[in-house]
Amino acid sequence: MKKIITAAALSMAAVPAVASEDIVKVKASGDVASTMDALEAAVTGAGATVFARVDHAAGAAKVDMELAPEQVLIFGNPKLGTPAMQDDPLAGLYLPMKVLVYQDGDGQTWLAYEDPAEMLEDLNVPKDAEYVKKMTGALAKLTGKASGM
Repeated sequence: MKKIITAAALSMAAVPAVASEDIVKVKASGDVASTMDALEAAVTGAGATVFARVDHAAGAAKVDMELAPEQVLIFGNPKLGTPAMQDDPLAGLYLPMKVLVYQDGDGQTWLAYEDPAEMLEDLNVPKDAEYVKKMTGALAKLTGKASGM
């Protein structure tokens, strides 16, 4: 019985934490800045385009407010996003992709993103669309690489 519990615990450690049905959280080993640098390098290395890197904590500091380290990377690949928008132009509200890197109250760094299938489910996008599977796989691979875990 002890071996079964240990095996279950180890297998759960390899699965990304899920904040809700549509938000996927991936634990990171570095701080926010280095994790974001790793994510940006992984994204560009994969051939995607980085459109923006938003530093929310720096924005808060500009108005004399405090916020734990938190950055968003906005990126995409027209080969994946264009078919979604061809199926339903409203997909453009959700694309390009976004990944948040933040520090929680315990000082732990996380990467978080919205699951593409959940994100696009209310649109006229086929549930089994190949581009949704590719988006899902790419986000998992990119955040996994950036997590340092």
